[in-house]
Amino acid sequence: MHHLRFGSQVNRYFHVSFTLPYHTLQYIMSSHSNKMYVLTYEEYCRLDEVLARMVQIHGRGNFPTLEVQPKEFIKLLTARLSQEDFAITDCRLNGSAASYVLNDDSDRDEEDESTYAYNDLDLIFHVRLQSSADFTLIKNSVLETLIQFLPSDVNKDRISSVTMKEAYVKKMVKVTTKQDVWSLISLTNEQGRNIELKFVDTMKRQFEFSVDSFQIVLDSLLNFPGVSADLKPSSTLYPSVEAESVYGNLEEARYHLKHKLIATRNPEEIRGGGLLKYCNLLSREYCAVSTKIGQMEKYMCSRFFIDFKDVQTQQQKLENYLKSHSLDTSEKKYKYLQILYDVVEKSTVCLMGHERRQTLRMILDLLNQVYQQPTNYPQITVFYSLPPYMQQNANSQSYSISTYSPSTTSNSTDYMMVGSWKPPTANVEPKTPPVRCY
Repeated sequence: MHHLRFGSQVNRYFHVSFTLPYHTLQYIMSSHSNKMYVLTYEEYCRLDEVLARMVQIHGRGNFPTLEVQPKEFIKLLTARLSQEDFAITDCRLNGSAASYVLNDDSDRDEEDESTYAYNDLDLIFHVRLQSSADFTLIKNSVLETLIQFLPSDVNKDRISSVTMKEAYVKKMVKVTTKQDVWSLISLTNEQGRNIELKFVDTMKRQFEFSVDSFQIVLDSLLNFPGVSADLKPSSTLYPSVEAESVYGNLEEARYHLKHKLIATRNPEEIRGGGLLKYCNLLSREYCAVSTKIGQMEKYMCSRFFIDFKDVQTQQQKLENYLKSHSLDTSEKKYKYLQILYDVVEKSTVCLMGHERRQTLRMILDLLNQVYQQPTNYPQITVFYSLPPYMQQNANSQSYSISTYSPSTTSNSTDYMMVGSWKPPTANVEPKTPPVRCY
């Protein structure tokens, strides 16, 4: 049996079973646009599982951890906004969770059911944001909806939106420019698996790479139980759910996802240049589609250092990324940081020498912190040329191996020695140690 969706007036919410040839169905369903795709029953089931899986939202201090089902949260939020006469055009699942649904070969650990192949749960609500009052209305609606998930023994009437914001919101972002009008509310999860609620009026750049460009429209799935109380989805009758690739051609993007290929356009338009995500894909054995990847890496590095100018900001961004993108083991962190070091070292052309060295030293510090944990990886050691005044007195001095342990309290930006130097033996002409410049 194969599934076909006709006009919205006839079968708006359902897939109906037909016996037409597969290729005929595929042509009919995809001929109107190569950006849209209708989910199969298996993909629909995977999507429903993602939205039904309980997500923990951790509270600060003595506030309890909330157990939130995304599907229920979306319904309550949209209902509250409707009460305020605030229209939502559609609701979509975005990012790695959408890629997980559409990828039959997602990296799932068969032995550990708790292992996710996605990180944040990114939800996009398309709305009209015409004034600051709209942003405030959205914020209050999200927080008031969250109050309903507090334990039953909590007096909800005494909990305000301000209190909920301080207790459960990781970050809030508001963007209002000529090309971008949107807001973001991220709910806290200590394992980095946050619920990201994005309310979008306009957004010029909606993806980093083709493999994370998928958006799945959820409206038909969310409205399905409302059609009939006793109606259950089956392989012959289930909600018609559409997916889109904002990269462009959906089939091309799915091909990249299946075969672990890296493709993007204009990385200089991405905040951070997509550098951290790019290195993450490389660490997961993805390969670049374009032969001009070296030039793309330069654009990525340049945009990253434009957006994150000082070493402290770069380190904070990197540490947060390591925590929130399934890089939670020493082996994964070590491999990722090695790749990042190599990309920054060979493709950074926009920094002065001392700025570049500071950034590379910061990455090296993180690498050596990973080394201090139980691993089978060798410690990174870097050799430097000795300055002339030390070379002149080399025979009269004795140097041994020195290891640099990063200090979290020191603000010094002095150039520090890491590695080893051995004095020359008798009757042997002094030689300069090998140099790895950064």
